[in-house]
Amino acid sequence: MASRVAVSDSFKHFEFDTTLKLLSSSSSLNSVPSKFHFTNERSAFPSDSLPIIDFSALVARDNPPQRSKAVHDLATACRDWGFFILVNHSVPESLMEAMFKAVKEFFSLADSEKKQYEAKSASDPIKCGNFNVANTSNQSFTLWRDYLKLYVHPTFHCPHKPQLLRDMVQEYTQITRKLALELIEAVCEALELNQRYVDEILKMESSFQMFATNYYPRCPQPDQAIGLPPHTDPGLFTFLIHNGVAGLQIEHDGKWFNADSPQNSILVNAADQLEIFTNGKCKSVKHRAVVNEEKDRISIVVANGPSGEAVIGPAAALVEKDGRAKYYAMKYEEYVESQLTKSRVDGKSILEQQMIFSTY
Repeated sequence: MASRVAVSDSFKHFEFDTTLKLLSSSSSLNSVPSKFHFTNERSAFPSDSLPIIDFSALVARDNPPQRSKAVHDLATACRDWGFFILVNHSVPESLMEAMFKAVKEFFSLADSEKKQYEAKSASDPIKCGNFNVANTSNQSFTLWRDYLKLYVHPTFHCPHKPQLLRDMVQEYTQITRKLALELIEAVCEALELNQRYVDEILKMESSFQMFATNYYPRCPQPDQAIGLPPHTDPGLFTFLIHNGVAGLQIEHDGKWFNADSPQNSILVNAADQLEIFTNGKCKSVKHRAVVNEEKDRISIVVANGPSGEAVIGPAAALVEKDGRAKYYAMKYEEYVESQLTKSRVDGKSILEQQMIFSTY
């Protein structure tokens, strides 16, 4: 079952092999090769009640009642679901379409071209390939996914080919960085946090932003492989768009739900540092990527965090209001590195390790 996967795994499991895209294009592929084999239950409930946030209302400062309602709705979504659908976000649909064209061009490059970006260490600012993980019995298997990850802010990194990818990633991540700033400001406003204090702690002018794109080819046995096992994201807010093929599932009240989103919307989730900074008022919830028997799925993800130098713990005003801190503080770059390189401790994820449990 998916719950038996150790989500935070050692970086030693990174590898570059023949791309999954090439493997899956074989006409003779009718079963999952043993290296990918992972039995999982992929059924989930429909997510008709997933919150929808109107970004245009959130920034309507000339209409205080409308903005106030949008701020309240955002805070509620982050508290109750940890996920929401962002609409009217001002990201041009043409830019989204160009992003998918660009990442398709990258995944279509020859393996010899992509191999130069094979990850050598967890801190490599450009890395691609596929990924091995281990379950609780320490049995290793490979995810049904090819990926590309880039560190894009405060320093921009991107492969030189294709040129379209460099151009589109730079434009798209600049826009989404501005969206993230507005969301953070609105959440902090809902929690009555002083904006100057927030700026001092998060240091968003040098925020660490990561771009990732995942290619999940059609799978002959989707219940015998998995794209990404259950996990939470480091950072503040993560943005996701996809090519119209569903596959993301989220955990809510102990059940799994399909996180379907309309065309031209952005699926957003609260991430670990937002949960920590808000002392648990916003929830970073587990999510996973399942694979499809009939269609290839491509997702484009932008993870927006605080500065790598920022030490993130619960906001002082919320600790005072709640009577105690519910999480330990940790430097953000150390948190990200720990998630990439260290296995779970006593079965706990990095986020769970940061939690302070009351003795009362």
